[in-house]
Amino acid sequence: MLDIAEELNRWVEQGRDFAVATVVAVGGSAPRQPGAALAVDGEGTAIGSVSGGCVEGAVYELCRQALEDGETVQERFGYSDDDAFAVGLTCGGIIDILVTPVPVDSPQREVFAQALAAAARAEAAAVARIAEGPAELMGRAVVVSGDGSFEGGFGGHPELDRTIAEEARAMLDAGRTGVLEMGADGRLCGEPLKVLVESSVPPPRMIVFGAIDFASALVRIGKFLGYHVTLCDARPVFATKNRFPEADEIVVDWPHRYLETAQVDGRTVLCVLTHDAKFDVPLLELALRLPVAYVGAMGSRRTHEDRNKRLREVGVTELELARLRSPIGLDLGARSPEETALSIAAEIVANRRGGTGAALTGAHIPIHHDSSHTVIGRIGSVA
Repeated sequence: MLDIAEELNRWVEQGRDFAVATVVAVGGSAPRQPGAALAVDGEGTAIGSVSGGCVEGAVYELCRQALEDGETVQERFGYSDDDAFAVGLTCGGIIDILVTPVPVDSPQREVFAQALAAAARAEAAAVARIAEGPAELMGRAVVVSGDGSFEGGFGGHPELDRTIAEEARAMLDAGRTGVLEMGADGRLCGEPLKVLVESSVPPPRMIVFGAIDFASALVRIGKFLGYHVTLCDARPVFATKNRFPEADEIVVDWPHRYLETAQVDGRTVLCVLTHDAKFDVPLLELALRLPVAYVGAMGSRRTHEDRNKRLREVGVTELELARLRSPIGLDLGARSPEETALSIAAEIVANRRGGTGAALTGAHIPIHHDSSHTVIGRIGSVA
């Protein structure tokens, strides 16, 4: 649901009734991950996607039905051996879909509205809903803010509210979306629960060092991939908004000096395109010691060897050097700035998702490597 927060937030502000279908779990080769959503308003307008097209029509009708009867339901879709064009996933996977009506008069409307507004503002927020459990709990939710506070609840079960909010906060801190399996005792609801937790966190950062033509292409593709992109260069004549209109931020400073105070985390990617020792060495000496996701540097193999020699001379260890992706990018035979940016982006995605960069044709490797969005945990009694 939070992956279409901007559009849904507008629907809330416009006072529209809507129902939202969210992927709860996937099995096999499914096209979308948990948290992917499709929503339908009272006029029949649809936004989002849960399957890339395979079961959209059936899910659309489930949303229309949910708006009519006000019932939250979960439905499973899988491959049909008898008819590949029947309602099912022709890719061979299985997806579980949670369909929740959110009319204007719903008591949970404000909870969803808070989560959607925060996500639309790129603020940290998580929303937790019962995906499987007693009928009286279906459709209820809590929203957890970045500071750990929460609103909403599950109908007179304060301990359950607190436990789910705590687990949702932990998943929010990790930027994860997935399902918790929670064992509840008889004083609460008497049967197991499955709780869908969706997290929305500010976009990860991409910092591109070096205001060159290759950087312009990389800034564009970084924005396309959902990064908050910063371009940094010490030369004010080159580091301009006119040359890099898609950049979220332009910084005119020596790269290493800027990086000393920049906010980075485990999702940040650093792309060093300066290939000039006076910039590269102090910058990479610092970058390779930071807890970031990726550090890549442009240059020929000769430049790479000379740069590594200089880095060793200033005390960079072999373990630290092993983190450096240089020459930057995957072997695509790239020539143009756009092709080179694609090769860099491909390496970043492969690094993030655990891919090999090998061709899928003829390869006996999984198509989908990513497990970062699916969390299945088990919690004991919350009495």
